Amino acid sequence: MVCDNITNAPNIGSLFRTADAFGIEQIIFCGDNIPLGKRMTKTSRSTEKYVNHKVEANINEVIKNLKATNHYLIALEITESSTELSQFTLETDQSIVLVLGDENFGISEHVIKLCDAILHINMYGNNSSMNVVQATSIALYELTKQLNL
Repeated sequence: MVCDNITNAPNIGSLFRTADAFGIEQIIFCGDNIPLGKRMTKTSRSTEKYVNHKVEANINEVIKNLKATNHYLIALEITESSTELSQFTLETDQSIVLVLGDENFGISEHVIKLCDAILHINMYGNNSSMNVVQATSIALYELTKQLNL
């Protein structure tokens, strides 16, 4: 899981819990001033102690390295060309990376262009998006159903 400038401490804590629940190998937080302190740990319920994670300042380098090591990158973002999650078929033997975006601005456009797939979750109410943690949980659940575990 790669997080593009996600800086809300409770969201980060909840992402740790979600990553633990789905057996995510590693979370890479990209950006400056990633809050991994007390506010985050309150929400994480200690999962940050055993979910492998690191902070990298430059997401471009992270994405380039993942592409160079044959990872399949899936952006979770609403765009004009994104595929609805329930219509997506995961057809790869590569290691999968779910890329998540900033709570306010989403995934950087240059990062989206480097991803192999762009997925969105259909919205049926008045709001145009949902919280990054809830969206991540839904996406991981749907993608996990397609894996041969």
